Amino acid sequence: MATGACFATREDVRLLQTQVEAAQAQAAQADSQRHAQLDRVIEQLGVVNDSLGRIGNQLTKFQGDAEGSLYSMGQQLIQIQELTGQSQRRLQELRAGLEAQRAAVPPVSVAPPAESGAVAASGGGAGSGLVVGSASTPSSATGGGPAGTTTRTSAGAIGTTVTPGPNQLYEMALDQLRRGSTAAARTALLDLLRQYPNADVAPDAQFYVAETYAKERDTTAADSGYQLVAQRYPTSDRAAQALFKHALVLQAQHKVQAGRAALEEVVRKYPRSDEAVLARDRLRTLR
Repeated sequence: MATGACFATREDVRLLQTQVEAAQAQAAQADSQRHAQLDRVIEQLGVVNDSLGRIGNQLTKFQGDAEGSLYSMGQQLIQIQELTGQSQRRLQELRAGLEAQRAAVPPVSVAPPAESGAVAASGGGAGSGLVVGSASTPSSATGGGPAGTTTRTSAGAIGTTVTPGPNQLYEMALDQLRRGSTAAARTALLDLLRQYPNADVAPDAQFYVAETYAKERDTTAADSGYQLVAQRYPTSDRAAQALFKHALVLQAQHKVQAGRAALEEVVRKYPRSDEAVLARDRLRTLR
């Protein structure tokens, strides 16, 4: 019995050793597989990191290219605006010149019928009457009356001095503005708006009224002027520019939400304008 019990114990030990060795072999195999899997994961992570690095480099390059393109586009827009401004300025000067030429043409004077002084009859035939002592020659020259007044000669000829047209007033105002005389320029522009409210240069005049205040650093009055342009002349070329300047004023006052709303209004109402391009650029960088 003792021998059998001892034999059974040895068998059990050997069986246990075999099981342990099998478990160790399985564990070693599992460890090897895990190491292989980890190596594959690490390799894949390296590939992903390389891909992310390349994507990051491409994104950085794209951002640089985009910024360069936006800068180039901005420069081109400035050049286009300068060329357009020169063309509009030239056209405006021609129109003002035409108005000045029309004003320089002397008005047509209608003289009253000549008063006959004495008629000498000779023979009583047709055409034999001779008019003498005609009063058609004025006895005094027309005086230089003030602008807009009516003068009359002794013979009844009437002449009216022509007041400046809207384009002349506009050119006069811009000339004063270029010289730095903002008050004189504003007076001429307000004169234009009062006398010719429906002139095609009225939107430009209202815009430059705001610009005169801006040059005087009166931001509140300038902003009110820009808003008037957008309200009174929404279909004019100046409306988008005035609305964009209104947005810039709001941003300068740190009114971020109102400034964003104004920029979005520029893009929505005037999507094809130069100011819409500038507004989109600012909206991308606005915080």
